[in-house]
Amino acid sequence: MTKNGEHYSTLEVEGESSRAREAKGKNPVMEVPLIGKDVGHDRDGGAGVKRGVSVIDFVVRLLALTAALAATIIMGTTDQTLPFFTQFFQFRARYYDLPTFTYFVVANAIVAAYLVLSMPFSIVTIVRPLVKAPRLILVIFDTIALTLTISAAAAAAAIVSLAHKGNTNTNWIAICQQFDNFCQRSSGAVVASFVTAVIFVLLVILSTVALKSH
Repeated sequence: MTKNGEHYSTLEVEGESSRAREAKGKNPVMEVPLIGKDVGHDRDGGAGVKRGVSVIDFVVRLLALTAALAATIIMGTTDQTLPFFTQFFQFRARYYDLPTFTYFVVANAIVAAYLVLSMPFSIVTIVRPLVKAPRLILVIFDTIALTLTISAAAAAAAIVSLAHKGNTNTNWIAICQQFDNFCQRSSGAVVASFVTAVIFVLLVILSTVALKSH
């Protein structure tokens, strides 16, 4: 106690330690607004990515609609009559003469109608990119439409192949040498339908990626 210098130096050290503790206690309070700002930035960035995916989905959906309508119209207007005929027979080929082609036209027409009805849901995902329900609805019905499109295209492709090549084992002759226009149009319709199926695969992938990023 008699050494005043030592006494005062001890008080200074204690004062410094108190100030250090006060500074440490203030650090967590200062970090809170910075963390909140980063979270908001990430949220806005995620919404922007989802909106971009939704815009791509809408454009691709328009392409699918175009392909499905093309397949329906081409097959639905396929009709050819050969220039030669007999007194009792007229050689004519129409799509509704074959049940498989009829199913093809109906299936692609249903798919085209669905694509038109799905446009509002796709627009909703653009306006509100963080909403999950419209994307889930699109994934479910896009998968159903994909299945319908593939089944119709595959069945029609089998008939088109038979028309081009025939089948000697069952004595089915190839008719495309006579009905060349009929075969060309039906083949083009099948190709358009397969293009629609490929686009649907892309749509399902886009919607799944957007759902996964929620």
